[in-house]
Amino acid sequence: MWVGSKMAGMMEKQLVAATHIIEQQLDAEIEKLDNLDNDDLDAIRRDRLAAMKKRQEKKREWVANGHGHYTELYDEKEFFETTKKSENVVCHFYRDQFMRCKIVDKHLQILAQKHLETKFCKINAEKAPFLTARLKIRILPTISLVKNGKTKDYIVGFSDLGNKDDFTTETMEWRIGQSALLEYEGDLLCPPSAIRNKTGMAKKTIRGGRRGDDSDSDSDY
Repeated sequence: MWVGSKMAGMMEKQLVAATHIIEQQLDAEIEKLDNLDNDDLDAIRRDRLAAMKKRQEKKREWVANGHGHYTELYDEKEFFETTKKSENVVCHFYRDQFMRCKIVDKHLQILAQKHLETKFCKINAEKAPFLTARLKIRILPTISLVKNGKTKDYIVGFSDLGNKDDFTTETMEWRIGQSALLEYEGDLLCPPSAIRNKTGMAKKTIRGGRRGDDSDSDSDY
């Protein structure tokens, strides 16, 4: 009983000490802000304004490159041109016959409008034989995640999305965010709570789905 009371007392002291440190840091930040002179404030405003202007310039560049829309690429040349123009490219390799490809289309259409910083597109795998061979795409749907002209990651079938057809758009957003292909504001360490299940998926770090098997995918390409 005495040991438990002693441990509780130690924990309380540690908590008080940690709280004191946080309060000191906060007080220091407040004092720093209070001591800013007009020149400091003007510099902060200039930096903020410059950052806003740079962001606006990037948005104009993104729009000029077709960002904001989920677009169709009609040949392999167009794919390479797109990955050269845009820093972040999410490209869905599909076939018209596969229902799961249509599910992917629905989610990427929504994300394209939400994330202007990323180019969302799709290409018919049958019309891009060289590209599918080069990227070793064997299962559809496959989403290629390309950053700065280099393929960084793949989402193959739905194995990374909960292994079910009714996953949420937020789940797709989270999975793409893991590869830093869009500006994700949530917790990258675990998927959105809506898709957590009893298999422990929330604790799993997902990378490189292309190498894994996906028995639930529509078809081997």
